[in-house]
Amino acid sequence: MIRSLLQAWRRTREAGVLARRAIPDALWERTLARYPFLSRLPADDRAELRRLVSLFLDQKEFSGAAGLVVSDDMAVAIAAQACLPVMRLGLALYGDFVGIVVHADEVVAAREVTDEQGIVHRYDEVLAGEAMAGGPVMLSWRDADAASDAGLAPYNVVIHEFAHVLDMADGLADGIPPLPTAAARNAWSEVLMAEFDRFTEKVVCGYETTVDPYGAEAPEEFFAVASEAFFVAPQALKEEQPAMYRLLSSFYRQAP
Repeated sequence: MIRSLLQAWRRTREAGVLARRAIPDALWERTLARYPFLSRLPADDRAELRRLVSLFLDQKEFSGAAGLVVSDDMAVAIAAQACLPVMRLGLALYGDFVGIVVHADEVVAAREVTDEQGIVHRYDEVLAGEAMAGGPVMLSWRDADAASDAGLAPYNVVIHEFAHVLDMADGLADGIPPLPTAAARNAWSEVLMAEFDRFTEKVVCGYETTVDPYGAEAPEEFFAVASEAFFVAPQALKEEQPAMYRLLSSFYRQAP
């Protein structure tokens, strides 16, 4: 009885959110047309994505940095790309943060690292995006919008950073997203590391790869850039690294 009442309350609440955050048809069609990897989704998936985007916009807070005004077009474009990876997993995996900070372009972040000898090294890092445990997620709009160019390599800063959010959902940034059992984690790690080693060898040898060479930095970066390729250029990833494609397909519960 209690469960039925709770489910009914959730349905009523969601219906209210979907009505309040309804995305105008023209805006949704512009968003789909802007990103080929969204427009090629089957009709049922496009409808589900639209539903999730409305719920996502109700849960998250967008803010523009340095005076940038985040328009409805920008917010829906970012939300649609962010919701694609969790279309079968649900928005609960994004529940640990609220804020999304949008910059007009890349930003320079001051970094500080202490080495094993206790020496502090300071440097600047240019960022197109950054996901931090507990939020916020930072994104460059120029880079987020660049994903609309089908002629470019599979580059998608939004999917990249939200893959990091998924990776960190279990408390660790290690390229292993939340999985149900220790055995599942071990199986994932075995495939991931084998694919990471194979990929890194190609990068070191100078071969061209579908996955961004930046993925050779660490397993967690490999997971993020491989996720970009999985959604943006799935056929190329499937041909080049079929085991990685299957691994991501099993997690995201999608086969683009």
